[in-house]
Amino acid sequence: KRYDVLVDAAARWRTRTPPPVVVVAGSGPAYLPVAARISAARAPVTLLGHRDDVADLLAGADVAVVTSDWEARQLFAQEALRAGVPLVATEVGGLPDLVGDAALLVPAGDVDAVDAAVRSLLDDPALRADLAARGRARAGTWPTEQDTVADLAALYAELVPAPARRGADPAADTPSTGRR
Repeated sequence: KRYDVLVDAAARWRTRTPPPVVVVAGSGPAYLPVAARISAARAPVTLLGHRDDVADLLAGADVAVVTSDWEARQLFAQEALRAGVPLVATEVGGLPDLVGDAALLVPAGDVDAVDAAVRSLLDDPALRADLAARGRARAGTWPTEQDTVADLAALYAELVPAPARRGADPAADTPSTGRR
């Protein structure tokens, strides 16, 4: 997830007036090393631990940031765009195809690029509004849960042979060898 990149960029924001509040929801093996890095850098980052209210957190966010080295179809990025929160994300894996032009994409591991992208959003309400609108529009093109279930059911029906009809001749579907 490269929280080190986020922490290092956030350390630069502590001199902003007011400094942005940066929160990281979730927990895992990186928690203690990230906490140590936050402390050492005196970065304005709060680790929230496990949360069930990410949608509520996003509702209060001005910007969402993904600093991963690799992602396929990143859930947090999807949640941010659906919520209309401007997104800064690394240009890796499936993220560019997922977000299209609805996010500011930066190279992985590039603290300067993350810093510049977040600053540009914090300093430009019109850009934030534009990305929020593009994010919602982009999310509107993604399949719904019902679409996905229907597609999977159709695929399953295509791949699994139909059940044998009761009373049907089992040899009826057997190809003929031409001999009797």
